[in-house]
Amino acid sequence: MLVLFSLLSLSAATTQAPEKKKKALFIWGGWEGHEPKQCVDIFAPWLAEQGFDVEISNTLDSYLDAEKMKSLDLIIQVFTMSQITPEQERGLETAVKSGVGLAGWHGGLADAFRSNTEYEFMFGGAWAAHPGGVIDYEVKITNHTDPVTKGLTDFKMHSEQYYMLVDPLTEVLATTTFSGQYGPWIKGVVMPVVWKKMYGKGRIFYTSLGHVSADFNVPQAREIVKHGLLWAARIPGSGDDPKPTNPYILLLEK
Repeated sequence: MLVLFSLLSLSAATTQAPEKKKKALFIWGGWEGHEPKQCVDIFAPWLAEQGFDVEISNTLDSYLDAEKMKSLDLIIQVFTMSQITPEQERGLETAVKSGVGLAGWHGGLADAFRSNTEYEFMFGGAWAAHPGGVIDYEVKITNHTDPVTKGLTDFKMHSEQYYMLVDPLTEVLATTTFSGQYGPWIKGVVMPVVWKKMYGKGRIFYTSLGHVSADFNVPQAREIVKHGLLWAARIPGSGDDPKPTNPYILLLEK
């Protein structure tokens, strides 16, 4: 009996409960010109391959399900030029503030709900313009140690170069510089392209890349999103909480 008890004890000690799957919710819709479903179809299967329990929804009413929202680890929103009800917005913001990650790209986050200032406060910015429309431009990796951008090199895009209004609280990982060809007054402006920040306990990841699904044929653009999703979901090894790259602090040091 003693031997049997010892064996059972050893078995219990060495057998670990299966690790709980991370849960991710893709929300897509809004303006179809940004190919929201096609973009989701790139990253949803990949996230499932990483062991996530993935759900895909095309209605903002998903934000009304408080129990579902509380159970999530990550929300990926792809919903350009839309309206959100106060109840839907409150559901999203409450979840993120409690610790659920929020991630997205291009207009799916930056140009989702133009009339909702608390949403913009949470997300950390807003789209302002894309001078010249679809053009050639370069993205410069400015942080080579963060897991989101580590190992990536500078790269070129043929897409919309987003001019953004950006929260100083963000940690910027990649930038682009405007040539001035489509607005001489903005020549030389350095604009964030990839950032991460916090809202309450929730991690926010954003990249302005991804005007259409073909943009993610650029390897660096695709890898940035993959790494950003893992970071926002708090996957071990995906990176620490952000360290804001507030440019205005330099003004106080002069």
